[in-house]
Amino acid sequence: MISSGLQVIYNTDEVSFIQNLVFCVERAYRVPDFGVWERGSKYNNGSPELHSSSVGLAKAALEAINGFNLFGKQGCSWSVIFVDFDAHNRNRQTLCSLLPRESRSHNTDAALLPCLSYPAFALDDEVLFSQTLDKIIRKLKGKYGFKRFLRDGYGTALEDKTRRYYKPAEIKLFDGIECEFPLFFIFMIIDGVFRGNPAQVKEYQDLLDPLLQHTCEGCPVVPKYYYVPADFVELEKKNPGSQKRFPSNSGCDGKFFLWGQAVYIIAKLLADKLISPKDIDPIGRYVAPEDQRNVSMRFSNQGPLENDLVVHVALIAESQRLQVFLNTYGIQTQTPQQVEPIQIWAQKELVKAYFHLGVNDKLGLSGRPDRPIGCLGTSKIYRILGKTVVCYSIIFDLSDFYMSQDVMMLIDDIKNALQFIKQYWKMHGRPLFVVLIREDNIRGSRFNPILDMLAAFRKGIVGGVKVHVDRVQTLISGAVVEQLDFLRITETEEAPVFKRLEELDLPKHSKVKRQSSTPNASELEQQPDVNINDWKSKSTYEILQKLNDCNCLASQALLSSILLKREGPNFITKDGTVAEHIERIYRRAGSKKLWLVLRYSAAFAQKFSSSITPHITTLLVHGKQVTLGAFGQEEEVISNPLSPGVIKKIIYEKCHLQDEREAVVQQELVIHIGWIISNSPELFSGMLKIRIGWIIHAMKYELKIRAGGMPAKDLYQMSPSEVKQLLLDILQPQQQGRGWLNRRQIDGSLNRAPAGFYDRVWQILERTPNGLIVAGKFLPQQPTLSDMTMYEMNFSLLVEDMLQNIDQPEYRQIIVELLMVISVILERNPELEFQDKVDLDKVVQEAFHDFQKDHSLPKGSEKQDDMTAFYNTHPIGKKGTCSYLSKAVITLLLEGEMKPSNDDPCTVS
Repeated sequence: MISSGLQVIYNTDEVSFIQNLVFCVERAYRVPDFGVWERGSKYNNGSPELHSSSVGLAKAALEAINGFNLFGKQGCSWSVIFVDFDAHNRNRQTLCSLLPRESRSHNTDAALLPCLSYPAFALDDEVLFSQTLDKIIRKLKGKYGFKRFLRDGYGTALEDKTRRYYKPAEIKLFDGIECEFPLFFIFMIIDGVFRGNPAQVKEYQDLLDPLLQHTCEGCPVVPKYYYVPADFVELEKKNPGSQKRFPSNSGCDGKFFLWGQAVYIIAKLLADKLISPKDIDPIGRYVAPEDQRNVSMRFSNQGPLENDLVVHVALIAESQRLQVFLNTYGIQTQTPQQVEPIQIWAQKELVKAYFHLGVNDKLGLSGRPDRPIGCLGTSKIYRILGKTVVCYSIIFDLSDFYMSQDVMMLIDDIKNALQFIKQYWKMHGRPLFVVLIREDNIRGSRFNPILDMLAAFRKGIVGGVKVHVDRVQTLISGAVVEQLDFLRITETEEAPVFKRLEELDLPKHSKVKRQSSTPNASELEQQPDVNINDWKSKSTYEILQKLNDCNCLASQALLSSILLKREGPNFITKDGTVAEHIERIYRRAGSKKLWLVLRYSAAFAQKFSSSITPHITTLLVHGKQVTLGAFGQEEEVISNPLSPGVIKKIIYEKCHLQDEREAVVQQELVIHIGWIISNSPELFSGMLKIRIGWIIHAMKYELKIRAGGMPAKDLYQMSPSEVKQLLLDILQPQQQGRGWLNRRQIDGSLNRAPAGFYDRVWQILERTPNGLIVAGKFLPQQPTLSDMTMYEMNFSLLVEDMLQNIDQPEYRQIIVELLMVISVILERNPELEFQDKVDLDKVVQEAFHDFQKDHSLPKGSEKQDDMTAFYNTHPIGKKGTCSYLSKAVITLLLEGEMKPSNDDPCTVS
């Protein structure tokens, strides 16, 4: 409206209000809502969900309003709206990961049409658009319009309009009689005009014309929907599409469906060429694929074009001494002083500047929340209060969490950040990535990996990303510049103070210390020389005496933990309180890279990495659930984003029970997995639930396999970068040379399922009236089949919930194989079905007993219930596990009755 010339916003209070609305919309990617139809989940039981249509509309809105002047062409700099580029990108990623689904319970939904096509045009991936549109048409299109979604009770003759919510399994009543809305035929006509597809326009015009009603004056009226009358419902269910439907309104009573009527007028004007698409899209949301390269928008809606982006890089040394040292190796850097008058800020200073955005005391608006600025936001140049500012990424911040002590992690983070920028940078102008090199980065063994990375920058390729290194002053000309004009300071106001990166004041020609601790100190000090169980029973006085006499950091950490639990954090020791002593151990272990001691002391001090929260959100955004908790113990399932405080409480309650170190290692794993899934989501295919404790179990098992008959390497002694590499190794598809026991152990720990697995379980449930049970967890046929549909995410999660009680990874994998076998047998024998409840544990036991008979295991040679040999057997072949499982399944099926069939070739008379 503003773009078309209307004045809608009149004062700065309204500007502030809109800006604060933007802060809310930026979080759409993580906030479940009730969707376009205001019903939440498909079951209409009052539960919200994350909807693709909601996220898509939010993404489109952010793109449209970013950099927009609310006062129109006559506006000032302070009436411009700002959008966090990284928040927009998170909405973009979420939309792409949710599609072609609408939500967990909605496999597809007609609400996606106005989201992906006119007016929002929210999707920038043509392949995903076609896939989603094809699904909508296949599932929802009818003779009278599109259904809103499957099993939608709205407007049907069977819906009880006196109740707000449905009863459990009630949505089954509406299967096949959902109302059809002509409105969506109109959206398809408009889409055809925008995309230059006259065949599509004509197809849907021909479908729409017979559906239009007319007023007494002869004006066309779009009915809200067409419904099946109560008398015809049973006939329609028996023969879908056979019954005539009736319109909800004809306009003769003066009542109109205004949404449909308005869109019809627009479609008619477009089809008759009385207006053009540009007339109803003044802000240019739709861009034809052939024109996308020429679009000039703050961040355009263009899709993943051939991305040959070159990232501009500025290398900054924190001191002149470090600069001189690096120069001897041919690495050219700048110091903070040498880039002046340009200032270098940490991202947290930029966050502080954004605090002033949208503040309005009159309306009680507090401005931008305290949210970190991501890699995309820190790759721009900022002009703030007359200063020119470049920012370094959050990965260079000095963190209190021990992972920052591993320089290899820093190198990995830099490569990940560059990959991320290359993949998601959609702005005109080059991203400027500041690499901050600290003296601590090059000490001891850390120097060579850092030098190799800096040499790669000089060559122009880092981790497969093209980079161009130059001076900051030179790179500014090609960068994206953001004017933060909302920081307007009057004469009576005190200007905010921002802390820039200061150069370390060290003698220029003094020598950079590169020596670390003695080579063997790490191995000597990693292992404690006390047994914690022996010392738990000793008196506090004895523990204090030993603590004073002990030089081993690992032993000091364990003794301090006993005092911490017994006396509390404020108990006074010779060197201050227990909490202070543990903190000192943590610092010393960090300087010496004693990872075992670091993890002990970090756990005792309940250290928490704040970055774990966005990484959990990343996993959820990719359609995964996350569980925290030790292997074999109770786990906490996270299916919606949580605050840092809640996550910390879960970690230290669920992971601290058997081994304190588990609490900090699980944080490491979440951070690693968050980065990996962002750059390589294919490694997590088939994994609906990320069980962190089980993944740690898989990693320990992998170390045991690698050790052969020797003692396995201790996971807790490995550096964070080694832990990450081990994680990447187990996520790779299992190597062919491995035994089947090893494969099942790893795949079972990762909760990996084969393609189409959940759909096959649905088909089994259709032929199992009394349901399935495994490890005491029951999956009933009803109301499951009535409430859900085959392809919805909620059913897949229900299957995962059924498998949750299985406590052995290899046994879980055998159960998955068994379900696949049952599915194939039922598919090939449509006359068979199970009569009783199917106990999957009993079927496996029956198969295992047959296996034992065939392998004639001598009595007493091994435990009769030891299934190791069975787990290590190839699934396919004459003596494979599948043959034994198939036999047990067929035996169980033949115990019941067969359904008679008219064309049964075995019937004699």
